[in-house]
Amino acid sequence: MSLSPVRRRVAVIGTGAIVSGGHLPALRAHADRTELVAAVDVDQGRLDAFRAAAGEHVAGFTSVSAMLDAVRPDLVLIGTPPSLHREQTVAALKAGAWVLCEKPLCLSLAEYDEIAAAEEASGAYASVVFQHRYGSGAVHARELIASGELGAPLVAHCQTTWHRDAAYYAAPWRGRWATEGGGPTMGHGIHQYDLLLHLLGEWDEVRAMAARLVHDTESEDVSTALVRFCNGALATVVNSVLSPDEVSRIRVDCADATVELTHLYGHGNDDWSYTPARHVPAERAAAWRTPAHDVPSSHTAQLGTLLDAYDAGARPPGSGQQARSTLEFAAALYKAAFTGRPVRAGEIVPGDPFYEAMHGGHPDWAPEERAEEQA
Repeated sequence: MSLSPVRRRVAVIGTGAIVSGGHLPALRAHADRTELVAAVDVDQGRLDAFRAAAGEHVAGFTSVSAMLDAVRPDLVLIGTPPSLHREQTVAALKAGAWVLCEKPLCLSLAEYDEIAAAEEASGAYASVVFQHRYGSGAVHARELIASGELGAPLVAHCQTTWHRDAAYYAAPWRGRWATEGGGPTMGHGIHQYDLLLHLLGEWDEVRAMAARLVHDTESEDVSTALVRFCNGALATVVNSVLSPDEVSRIRVDCADATVELTHLYGHGNDDWSYTPARHVPAERAAAWRTPAHDVPSSHTAQLGTLLDAYDAGARPPGSGQQARSTLEFAAALYKAAFTGRPVRAGEIVPGDPFYEAMHGGHPDWAPEERAEEQA
């Protein structure tokens, strides 16, 4: 006789579109393993609307601390603007709850290390939502690359070319260093290059450029990077909100095959393709086909993985060094773009201005001004 799975008591902080459209369906898909017990939002009307959709049994709060004191949840899902993530994550960890937080987990490496210290003190863990890692196509591709089945990774391209208009940036927290942490490098392309890092492993060096070409924002609206990985592979990364033809794409050329993923906001097995090199026998290439069972990249897939880790008492994927490495990549891209020089993994440490903020102490940065300074 099998035992029923343990149901974790879950609270959500923020009840906007990402929680209603992403986290709530994930909780419903894992209803045998989770129970939504509380929701927090400073907007009472939005909170009431969410509770009406989620179920009146869900307790409503306008204060995070009041919710944590009253409910003591096992798991907290955070879907608030980025500037609130560090404070809310640390508070949840101190209350003993595990955390799954929307990207970016925080706005700087300094903030990340505060979260890591809170993890260590509490014994709980904080993961960041990078749902593209958890689709079956991504799991399959990573296994093939990591095992060496496709040959050594050599060249890669990572492309997030999206379009956001002025109305999008009318939200007061968008495009501002203090509230969003940066532009598309932090808020849009981070999903794709996180998946690239997941596929190729540790990065070693970044060279980059950034510009503010269209939008009236503090941060960039486009960035590009050249990346050297520890395994020797070279990659390009483009993060844009200026592109009318929107696409998200990753391509990895290995010695024996090219792996390609093309999608927009989420992928399934059919979005992946494998092109064998001419010397590869057909029967070997046939074994690379994506799995028959299709698990789309989603909050649902990542939540299931996190619950598995919770049940096992193990650190969940998307936390710890995995999460820090992706945030460090963002910081390195900004530092390389702002200083005009290469940045190595591990060099941004306490005392470095880019450790404290992605703008490196230059919140009034303007690309044209830096160009004039170098002239």
